[in-house]
Amino acid sequence: MSAPSPVEVEPTTTPDELLSPATPWVTIVWNDPVNLMSYVAYVFRSYFGYSKKKAEKLMMQVHEEGRSVVSAGSREEMERDVQAMHEYGLWATMQKDD
Repeated sequence: MSAPSPVEVEPTTTPDELLSPATPWVTIVWNDPVNLMSYVAYVFRSYFGYSKKKAEKLMMQVHEEGRSVVSAGSREEMERDVQAMHEYGLWATMQKDD
């Protein structure tokens, strides 16, 4: 009897695809009646390092539309960002980006 010869199979996913999902997570900051708009912009500049222009644009989106996506990345990174927003007193959640 002879043993079957091995067959090489091309992998369908790479190790990088297994480690980083195709769909990132996002942090959403929601509008609230407590924090001043200037404070929200300050938080975005301080924590995320956004320029004054970008921070004010995101803050206006929170104010006018009720929410704004302020960061995107891995689930762990977004958990950290949501926690930081809570520590600053902002209402934030995370979700998988579609």
